Amino acid sequence: MARNLLSCFRVMGSRMVGIREMGTKMAETGLAGLAVLVLAGAIAVSGVAAVSGAIETPEQFDAESVMEVLADEQEVAGLLAEHPGEDYLVFVEDRRFPVRRFDGLPKRWVKSGPSAVFEAEVAPGEYFVFQIGIFAAGKTIERMSVAKTDLIGSLNMNVPSTSIAVFNLGGTDWRGKEFSKTVTVEQGRVLPLWVGIPIPEDASGKLEAELTIVPGNAEPKSIRVSLNSSGAVLEDHGDSELWRLSRLGWLNSKVGTDNYPSKPYHKILVRRKLMRVLGRQMVISDSGLPESIVSAFTETLDHIKGPGREILAGPVKFVIESQAGPIEVGGGLPQFTKFSETEIDWWTRNFNDEFMLYCLGTIEYDGYVSYRLILEAKQDVALKDVRLEIPFKPEAAKFLMGMGQKGGIRPAELDWKWDQAKHQDSLWIGDVNAGLRCQLKGANYSRPLVNIYYKNKPLNLPVSWHNEGRGGCQVTEVDNDGAKVVLLKAYSGGRQVKAGEKLHFNFDLLITPVKLIDYAGHWENRYYHNGNGSTWKNWIKEAENGGANIINIHHGNDLNPYINYPFLPETQKDLQEYVAAAHEKGMKAKIYYTVRELSNHVTELWALRSLGDEILADGAGNQEKTVINPQGAAPWLQQHLRTNYVPAWRHNFNSGKYKGHVDAAVVTSGMSRWHNYYLQGLKWLAQKVKIDGIYIDDVAYDRTVMQRARKILDKYRPGSLIDVHSWNHFNDRAGWANCANLYMEHFPYIDSIWFGEGFNYDESPDYWLIEISGIPYGLMGEMLQGGGNPWRGMVYGMTGRMPWSGDPTEIWKFWDEFGIEQAKMIGYWVSDCPVRTDNPDVLATVYQREGKTLVAVASWAKEAVEIKLQINWKALGLDGQKAQLTVPKINNFQEKAEYSSGDSIKVEPGKGYLIVISE
Repeated sequence: MARNLLSCFRVMGSRMVGIREMGTKMAETGLAGLAVLVLAGAIAVSGVAAVSGAIETPEQFDAESVMEVLADEQEVAGLLAEHPGEDYLVFVEDRRFPVRRFDGLPKRWVKSGPSAVFEAEVAPGEYFVFQIGIFAAGKTIERMSVAKTDLIGSLNMNVPSTSIAVFNLGGTDWRGKEFSKTVTVEQGRVLPLWVGIPIPEDASGKLEAELTIVPGNAEPKSIRVSLNSSGAVLEDHGDSELWRLSRLGWLNSKVGTDNYPSKPYHKILVRRKLMRVLGRQMVISDSGLPESIVSAFTETLDHIKGPGREILAGPVKFVIESQAGPIEVGGGLPQFTKFSETEIDWWTRNFNDEFMLYCLGTIEYDGYVSYRLILEAKQDVALKDVRLEIPFKPEAAKFLMGMGQKGGIRPAELDWKWDQAKHQDSLWIGDVNAGLRCQLKGANYSRPLVNIYYKNKPLNLPVSWHNEGRGGCQVTEVDNDGAKVVLLKAYSGGRQVKAGEKLHFNFDLLITPVKLIDYAGHWENRYYHNGNGSTWKNWIKEAENGGANIINIHHGNDLNPYINYPFLPETQKDLQEYVAAAHEKGMKAKIYYTVRELSNHVTELWALRSLGDEILADGAGNQEKTVINPQGAAPWLQQHLRTNYVPAWRHNFNSGKYKGHVDAAVVTSGMSRWHNYYLQGLKWLAQKVKIDGIYIDDVAYDRTVMQRARKILDKYRPGSLIDVHSWNHFNDRAGWANCANLYMEHFPYIDSIWFGEGFNYDESPDYWLIEISGIPYGLMGEMLQGGGNPWRGMVYGMTGRMPWSGDPTEIWKFWDEFGIEQAKMIGYWVSDCPVRTDNPDVLATVYQREGKTLVAVASWAKEAVEIKLQINWKALGLDGQKAQLTVPKINNFQEKAEYSSGDSIKVEPGKGYLIVISE
C-alpha cells in the first residue's frame, strides 16, 4: 500500500491540494489512521498547510520526512552495481521532496533510480523550481557547472537559457552584482542543485529544455526537462502559495537598486574637484584624497547654512616611509570615471622608481566615501611604515568614539592595536554638527556577525593594515607650524615588500551629521512596544489609552510567531487584519523584521541548506552551545539539521494559537542573497500586509541593504518608518563595539534609534550625547533599560516606550499641553543655548516657542545641589522682570512648584525638572 500511495503522490505532480483530497478519501473509506500518517508526512515534506492556511500541529511539523531516510550500505551497493563505473549519478526530484540530508543517498532514490528526464505540470506565469540531485558515487565531483539550452515551446515561445537559474552555482548578490560559485560534491555525499525557470504568462502546452551537468573532472550528463503549461495565470508567479517554493526566485531579486537618491537626499553636485551632498562638501587634492571636508549643519541640526565648519586641518595623506624617511610619490591627477545622481567615482595613479600607488575613490549621495589604495612595488623595498594620516581641527574633534573608547570627550591620546577578539576597525571623531567616521578595511573584508554571535564569525583582520600585528591606530595632539592639530594616524609598521607585491589599504569615511533631525516626526511618533505576546489582543486599546500612535509587533506571539519569517499564510492573514485594525484607529503598525536569525519554520529551509554556508552560518551543529542555547540546540534542530549550523533564538509557545509549538532559529551567515529575499519580502509586506515600516533588532547587514530597504518602503508604502534597536555591544561577547559607531553607516536611512539593553544611564552627559541620543548624526533616540532616566532623557528629547521601557504617557501628555511640536530644541551643547545652570554637573536644554519656553534640567551630580538658571532673556524674547518659572505637576515625574528669576532650585542626584518660563 505504501508503494501505491507514493505513486499517487507522483501522479499528482505539483498540485499539492490533491494530497489533502486523497487524505479525505482515505478517511471516508475507513483508512482514517493511515490517512493521518500520510497527511502528516505530506505536510512535513511539502507544506500542504501553506495551501490550506491551517496551522500544522507540532507533531506534523516534527514528523520525519521520507527524504531524511537514507539508504543503507547494501542498498547503495545494489544501486551502484546496476550502474557500474559511474563517477556520479543524477536524480531529478520534485520540489515536494526537498533533499534534507547530504551525508548519504535517500532511500527514495534507490527505489526510483537515476533519471535523465523530468516532466512536470506548471502554470502560466509561475516561477517553477525543482531539484537535480548529484550523488558522488565513484569519486569527489569537482568544479561543477550546468550548461543550459533555451526553454522552447510552440508558437515561438522561448525562455532564454540566461533566465534559468541554478541557485547553487551563483546568481545576483545583495549589491545587484552577478556572481558565481565553485561547487564540489565529496564522494559518498549528495547535493541538490535547485533550478528556477520563469514560465511566461502566455505559455501553453509543452515547453522543453536540456540541462547538462558538466563537472570539471568527470563526463557530462544531460537531462531533458519537459514542462506542460496549463490553467490560470499565476500573476504573482506563485509567491502566495509557499509550497511552490517560487520565492526562491527572490534570492536573485534586484528590488530597491534603483539609481536615484532616497529621501531626504539630492543628487551629488560636482564642480571640478569639489563634491557636494546634503549639508556637506568634500574637495579632493591631486592625490585623490580629501583636502577639505566641510559641514554646513547648524548646531541645532534643523538648518543647513553655509559656509559651515571645516573638519580637516590639512590634506589627508598616505605616507610611505623607509628608514631614510618618507618616500614621495606623485605625478597623478584625479580622473573621473563615473558621474551619476547617486555616485561619483575617480582614480589617480602616482608613481616613482620604487612604487605605483593607485587611489580609487567613490562618494555616494549620503556622504559615504570609499577608498581603495593599492600600493605595488616595482622592486624589493624595506619599509619602516605605510600609514594614513587624517588631520582634524581641534574644534571639530571634541568627541571620539570607537577603537576601545566609549563615546565622549576625546582623550588626549589613543593608542590602539588590531585584535580579532574585538569587533573594532573604526572610530568617529567630531562635534555635534561636524564629524568624520573612518573604517579601515582590507581586500579580505567580510562583514562580521554581530551581537552575541560575533565570535562565530569575527572580523577578518585586514592583511595590509594589520601586517602580522605591527599595525594599529593612534590619535594624538600635535603641533603643525604653531597650530594645534588632532592627528589620526592609521599605521601598519615595518615590512619587506617584494617586487610585484600588491598591498591593499582600503578605508571608508562617513561625514556627519548625515541629515537634518526630523523634530516634528520625533514629537509625533510615540511607540507602543510590547514583548508580552499573550496580550496582543489588547495592544491597540492600550496604545490608544496611553497616547501611542505606532505599534511595533514583535515576534514570538500569535500575530508574528516565527522570527524573521512573517510569510506563512496564517501569519499573513492575522497581520493583515491587525494592521487594518490599527489603521482604523489612526495608528501605524510595524513589524519585527531582520535577518540575523532565521526561523526553522521557513518553507525554503532545505533549499537554503543546499547552498552551504552562503546563507546559513556554519557551526558545530548539535554540538554548538550558545548564550541562548547553553545546553545545546532545540530538539527539532538536533533531529533534522544535525550538523553545520549555529542555534539561535528559541521560543516555546505555552499558550495561544501556537501552544506547543517551538520556534527554533538558526544564525545566518552575514551578507548573502538572503538579503535579496528579505528585501523582496519587505516589498510583499508593504503591498500585501500594508505594514508601516520595520523594527530592526541589531542590524545584520550593510548600508547597501538598508539603502534598498528605505527605497522600497518609500516607493511601496510612503510614510513608513525604520527604527533600530541595539543591545550594548561594549562587552567581551560582542567584541567591545560601540553600537552608534557600528551602525552609523545605516543612519542615513533610518528614522530613530532605541539604545538599549545593557546601556548605563548613569554614564556621563557626553556618553549620552554620543552613544545614546543619535543627535550628532541627525537622529533622535529613545531609552530602554529600565525605562531609562526620564529627567536626563528630556535633556536629549528622549522618553522610553510604553509599556516595554517605562511609562512615558504622562510626559507625552505634557508635551501636548506645552505644544512641543511648535518648539525649537536648543541643547546644552549649542554654543549660544539661552538657558544654562551655574553648576557644570547640572545641564539644561531649551525648547523655545513664541511666548514661552520649556527648560529640561537634569543632574549628573553625585549629591543634591542648589542651582540657579542663567537666562538670556533677549534670546528667549521674554521680559525677565515679568517672567514666571513654573514646574508643572507631571504624575510620576515631578510635583508643582513656582519660582522667580534668580531663585535657587534644589535638584536631587540623577533627577531634574521640566520648567516652563513664561510672562
